[in-house]
Amino acid sequence: MARTRGNDKNYRIRDQRLLDALEHGNRAPYAGHVWRSVREGRDPLTCWRAGGRWDDGTLDVLYTSTTRTAAIAERRFHLFQGQPLPPSRVRYELFELRISLRAVARFPDADSLASIGFDAGSFGQLSYLEREREYPRSQEIAEACAFLGADGLLVPSAREDSSSNLIVFCEQETPVDMEVIANHGIVQFDR
Repeated sequence: MARTRGNDKNYRIRDQRLLDALEHGNRAPYAGHVWRSVREGRDPLTCWRAGGRWDDGTLDVLYTSTTRTAAIAERRFHLFQGQPLPPSRVRYELFELRISLRAVARFPDADSLASIGFDAGSFGQLSYLEREREYPRSQEIAEACAFLGADGLLVPSAREDSSSNLIVFCEQETPVDMEVIANHGIVQFDR
């Protein structure tokens, strides 16, 4: 295990085998349009520590999808989280963004994630309440990619088979080049 010691709060032991596998991984620039759904009135370019599938709460990230349908499917999944009806007072807007990154770690499919120790068999199949069985390894992968200098992560969408999610690591030394292209308005979520 690799050890790192910043301040004691950020002390972490990293999986050395994972670091070795990722060190020479497929990193390339990314430039294109992505989609992001945020609560009405929020800035779609604001990064934060969500503690989601691809961040353990120690990194400021921006979750986006490469297609409109994937962004809507991701939001729908998180809204319903075992509820028969989505919350009626909370509204979400859908934004189209332009993003350019210099070094995105790319995993084109679940098999590429499986090659570094991710359980591809349960990818996107578990309920939100069962996320503790899936999230720890995906969070380790993302954190290790950021530690090794990637400024983003391109991974398969857990909700839309033909799409990918682009997760931007907002705290890297390389500047993140992004802007809002369009606000596509409020999204209606039905079952």
